[in-house]
Amino acid sequence: MLRTVPASDVLLIQEHVIDTRRIALNVREVGSGPVAIFLHGITAVGAVWDPILQCVGSTFRAIAVDQRGHGRSAKPDDDYSADAFAKDVAALIETLDCGPAVVVGHSLGARNAVVTAVQRPDLVRSVVAIDFTPYIEDEVFEALEARVNGGDRPFSSIAEIEAYLQNRYVNLPADAVRRRAQHAYYRVGDQFRPLASASAMTATAKGLREELVSAFAAVTVPTQLVRGRESKLVSAAAWEQTKRLRPDLAAIEIPNADHYVPEEAPAAIAATVLTAGAA
Repeated sequence: MLRTVPASDVLLIQEHVIDTRRIALNVREVGSGPVAIFLHGITAVGAVWDPILQCVGSTFRAIAVDQRGHGRSAKPDDDYSADAFAKDVAALIETLDCGPAVVVGHSLGARNAVVTAVQRPDLVRSVVAIDFTPYIEDEVFEALEARVNGGDRPFSSIAEIEAYLQNRYVNLPADAVRRRAQHAYYRVGDQFRPLASASAMTATAKGLREELVSAFAAVTVPTQLVRGRESKLVSAAAWEQTKRLRPDLAAIEIPNADHYVPEEAPAAIAATVLTAGAA
């Protein structure tokens, strides 16, 4: 069933489910034209991209996906590997029958975008990979897993969720916090819980440690690397090592942003996506 969700006084974002036959994926989309697919980070939902969809909807048919295990998409019992996520993206593009798509990913989504491009370069026009690279340190992954596992808890109200999220994501603007609280949780009786499956998040977090150097080395489609200059996930050392691995790839840093670049600097990311689409 198609639900039309007011996103601003300019464009309407349509939320619906696309059954790819491989997996049912909840998506939010706006606009028409060439397709750009947006993939969120771990524990998030497609709605985090809403401000960027508003910026690019006059150029693209922009589609933000709840990835497997997240949001209102299907939550299989097993397989949260990079291969599984990438095959979901390929199945979505094939189902849309839209030709090569621009694939934009943040964190988990960045990894999945790159792996999709390596597996199916015929389906991917270009990639924007935001704040995820090879060489992320073990201690960074350990801290990420602790945060992910700590988020699987009940909340008594939306206000409590917002307070929790603001403490967890200290640099997120208030509207981004509200968006996560409204779209990434659901009511169960007198409590609220994350839409993301707890077991899926545990498996996904472990999967983020998969070897990624070979995928970054092999990607052939135009790829734009992006890092928040204050990122605690992609350290300066990991960033520099990645640029040495692929000195031919465009690489930019966004000032005054940490890991959550799309929500902290949506205009900068929208401009990068529009440039990628014109390549």
